[in-house]
Amino acid sequence: MTSRPSPDIARRVPLMARLPLHWLGLVPFLLFVTLFLLAPTMYIVVGAFRTIDGTFTFDNVIGLNTASIRSAYWVSIKISLASASLGCLIGFCMAAAMTLGGLPKAIRGPLLTFSGVASNFAGVPLAFAFLATLGPIGLVTVFLKTSLGIDLRMLGFNILSFWGLTITYLFFQIPLMILIITPALDGLKREWREAAEILGATGPQYWRMVAFPILFPAILGTMALLFANSFGAVATAIALTGSSLNIVPILLFAQIRGDVLGDPHLGYALAFGMIVVTGIANTIYIVLRARSERWQK
Repeated sequence: MTSRPSPDIARRVPLMARLPLHWLGLVPFLLFVTLFLLAPTMYIVVGAFRTIDGTFTFDNVIGLNTASIRSAYWVSIKISLASASLGCLIGFCMAAAMTLGGLPKAIRGPLLTFSGVASNFAGVPLAFAFLATLGPIGLVTVFLKTSLGIDLRMLGFNILSFWGLTITYLFFQIPLMILIITPALDGLKREWREAAEILGATGPQYWRMVAFPILFPAILGTMALLFANSFGAVATAIALTGSSLNIVPILLFAQIRGDVLGDPHLGYALAFGMIVVTGIANTIYIVLRARSERWQK
């Protein structure tokens, strides 16, 4: 029999030596989250309640209650709601056609792969792609005008406008919806549909009375996530519209970059407001996602 080490020897063993080695794999992730998520977030929160000389104040947060800032938040909320709603609708239809429809199974792999790439494609490259496609001299704009006689500008479409930015956001909103809602659609058990058909339910009745009530928390939660994803998009909005659209990310950029009239601490307050809005949306997503997963167990 092997004897156990004495308590004195056990206390002298380093803590890392007593921890299971598989926990070491979390160290890089925890460091990354701490350095690039938690620390900057806390710095912004603290800065929102500080003056230039470091004293505590509520003036920065109170300063958000101005006409221009309220308008920027409202426009950002409307863009986020529009892109999240359209992204949910289009993405759900595509995912349903892929998982439950009659599409060939060979489409599933490429579509999910593309969705994984497109859902993370944003910033300056995405803005440039849409300017080159739907801008004033973009490929599609010129083709429609020269070949079909359709002038998008005369019809009121402008890539630098509300709907232009919303359409641009759809490029990553739709794939994100596909990625998130596909597992929920896969979780619809065949027995549920068979039971509904045995009881005489039609296809629309099955979706209205069985499938949609089960999927509703997942759909609503994903919409909240897409809202937060759109509301927090900074680089794409700045690169695409510049200062032509009054939204929170552009207003925040103008305050932080240090212009003559810039106020970094007001910028911190703007960022703090964005954190609150996206935090509420993400909390709704987590709660509803957990509720929807109970049906899939």
